[in-house]
Amino acid sequence: MTPAQLRMARSALKIGVRDLADMAGVTTATITRFENERGGLNSATEQKLVAALTAAGIEFLNGTGVSLKTP
Repeated sequence: MTPAQLRMARSALKIGVRDLADMAGVTTATITRFENERGGLNSATEQKLVAALTAAGIEFLNGTGVSLKTP
């Protein structure tokens, strides 16, 4: 997942950093730092974020974008 994908996913879901942090069990600082490209993610944190976003309906597209799954 890239910082841009994370921003796009949050935007598609219309959720804030705090909401995603609660969903994934990570800190808001971790998300903000990654989105602003001031640090990377370890694999466990990335897996938590991807799992939370996927459960909320986000589909990651070939490493370049995201899509909101339709019901």
